[in-house]
Amino acid sequence: MARRSAVRHGREAAVVEEAPAAGLALDPSADPWDVPQQRRDRGRGGGGRWGGSGGRWWMWVGRAILWAVILVVLINGIRAPFERFTASESDSTGTSKPSKAAQFPSSSASAFAMQFANVYLNYDQKTAAAREAQIRAFIPEGADGQFGWNGVGALQVQSVQVAGVDARDANNATVTVLARSQDKWFRLAVPVYAKDGALVISGRPALLPPPARAALPQAGVRDRDQALETELQSVLSPFFQAYAHGDPAALARYADGKTLSGLAGSVTFFQVKEVIAPRGPAGERTVTATVAWQIPGSGGGNGGELEQAYQLEMVKKGANWFVRDIRGTPGQGAS
Repeated sequence: MARRSAVRHGREAAVVEEAPAAGLALDPSADPWDVPQQRRDRGRGGGGRWGGSGGRWWMWVGRAILWAVILVVLINGIRAPFERFTASESDSTGTSKPSKAAQFPSSSASAFAMQFANVYLNYDQKTAAAREAQIRAFIPEGADGQFGWNGVGALQVQSVQVAGVDARDANNATVTVLARSQDKWFRLAVPVYAKDGALVISGRPALLPPPARAALPQAGVRDRDQALETELQSVLSPFFQAYAHGDPAALARYADGKTLSGLAGSVTFFQVKEVIAPRGPAGERTVTATVAWQIPGSGGGNGGELEQAYQLEMVKKGANWFVRDIRGTPGQGAS
């Protein structure tokens, strides 16, 4: 190896330049990823072979990370347009925007349609002019003043109630009104248009049949605790007597710590007709009781009897049963 020494005065250190020997020259095909130290190690190993594994391993890790970054960028670039498209269906909080039909002012339109129906379904040829003056407040400008009535005859309804609202969009809906006339029920479909708080009947109404009567499913308590039903007859009879009077002190004797309010003498207790108790835990049970009340009539006369069904939550403490809660029955267990 040829050496040349350059020595300078002062604090400057000696610089030694080395020229590689011909036998240890680097292979032109050496991997550019190898660091210089690895190249010298390969030279010392002989034949230009690589003698270690650490550098090659880190090279492949670096390439894997690079490709992973490229894939993430590509995926995000493809996904972004779809996210922007779907974001238009949601507000800034991430919740879905209500549909246009949900934006229809159902409450105000229901009240408007019910008021219209009271005018529309009550007419008399003797007062046709008054009806026309009233109905013009609901119908469009230029529409027929009687809105389809020929001005002959008379009709009177006893009750009008809103049965439902079918909104098609933010401005148009059909309000269904349930009405009774001459002891007959029918529905009236009233089209309503809404815009900026203003309302108008947008077309002629239509008479529809009343709702069909539903058939109840076969239900009832199949596994009844008859011994408990007999026991509770003697408990619930004095309880309902106190419930009819509404005396807090008397009710407290039968209540499970909860303050119960009675009927304040509006009815008179007559009889517990039936108690239905399903089998269940020994210490608590939810039962149904059918009670007969005597109703005071007008002028102090006899108003007859009414049988009503109650659902009671009963709790047993020691040898006695107490009422935890009383409410109306959902109907399936009532007799």
